[in-house]
Amino acid sequence: MEKKEFPKAEKFSFADSVAYADGSIVSKILLRNEKGNVTLFAFDQGEMLSEHTAPFDAILQVLDGKTEVTIDGNKNILETGESIIMPANIPHAVVALDKFKMLLIMIKG
Repeated sequence: MEKKEFPKAEKFSFADSVAYADGSIVSKILLRNEKGNVTLFAFDQGEMLSEHTAPFDAILQVLDGKTEVTIDGNKNILETGESIIMPANIPHAVVALDKFKMLLIMIKG
């Protein structure tokens, strides 16, 4: 993975800043520091993040496509433009129902 800092003070589109790859999940870190991180993801259809927990709340925003987000056993279908907050220390999983892109914002503390 390329370790290049995301350009600052330049106009960009979240959805256009990460590309799909067949049979893969692609991630691109926009910002990362001691307070949290902002990451873009592109999932091919059927790809998933298996159930896990994170020590901090995270906001997932769908930029393109359709996904199923399961939080503490409750399934949520999200499409382009929709968002959900995944609470800290609660099991969650993400499955690409179609190809989809998401913005993940995690704030620590």
